[in-house]
Amino acid sequence: MTARNRKSLMIAIRTLLFATLTLIAVSLSFDLSFSVLWILVPGFTAMIISIALDRAAAKDHTPQKRPFAVEVEPPIAGRWTALNSPADKVPSHRTHAYGQTYAIDIVAEPEGPDAPVRPGFTWLWPLVRRNSAFPAFGAPLLAVADATVVHASDGQRDHLSRNSLPMIAYLMLIESSLRDVTGPATIVGNRIVLDLGDGVYAAYAHVQRGSLAVRAGDRVRAGQPIARVGNSGNSGEPHLHFQLMDGPDLDSAKGIPFSWRGIGVPANGETFTADAPAPADAPAPAAEPAPLADTI
Repeated sequence: MTARNRKSLMIAIRTLLFATLTLIAVSLSFDLSFSVLWILVPGFTAMIISIALDRAAAKDHTPQKRPFAVEVEPPIAGRWTALNSPADKVPSHRTHAYGQTYAIDIVAEPEGPDAPVRPGFTWLWPLVRRNSAFPAFGAPLLAVADATVVHASDGQRDHLSRNSLPMIAYLMLIESSLRDVTGPATIVGNRIVLDLGDGVYAAYAHVQRGSLAVRAGDRVRAGQPIARVGNSGNSGEPHLHFQLMDGPDLDSAKGIPFSWRGIGVPANGETFTADAPAPADAPAPAAEPAPLADTI
């Protein structure tokens, strides 16, 4: 399936979902005698197209056809834990849509006696927490390679956390459904997309509002700070959603496997540490002296 066809089908899905919500709103507001079947037809059609599109995409990611992993630098520094990792399942986020086949989520887990502790899940209370309670919030995001910025946005707000049972239910049943209608921009939130060359693009999602250090068209170097971790878009708590893909358009892109240099692909729940990049103007380390030859 061509990229153009994938994009057209994604737009069709959103249009059908919008039609469903519109029919429901009109029926409730004006007490019209719409048949429930007619109201649900667009929604069911969207669901069928979505399932068919995902199954078609899955054929390109069988073990025999799966692309080779592209090795890049880590997009963060410090101690982090992986969630929704492609090391455990593919597609990692239960869908191939938006180029997410091999995407990963990571949350900050700093260590030390004075290090902040990431709040855990709660069944009821507190319903939400401020983003400042999470150590990932505001952490620098780093360019994973020498690249060109093709998209950079940071105008969406960072909402409160969704890590209690009632708020997760709200996120999955209501908020996510509404974001599906409006498209990838509100799902991934603020984002940066880098062109790494050779048809490979890196996407950073849920970027902090107002944190951009680059703009479209800029050239960046590997390890350069480009923004900060936020909690915009379809996100339960401040974290980084990272993925490689074969194009800059989330509607039509297909996922590409990644590997972080020195780390690999951390599994679900695995905690790892990424070294901070050396300053750009730091001198190159001195070469190790050659060993002396044996003498008599």
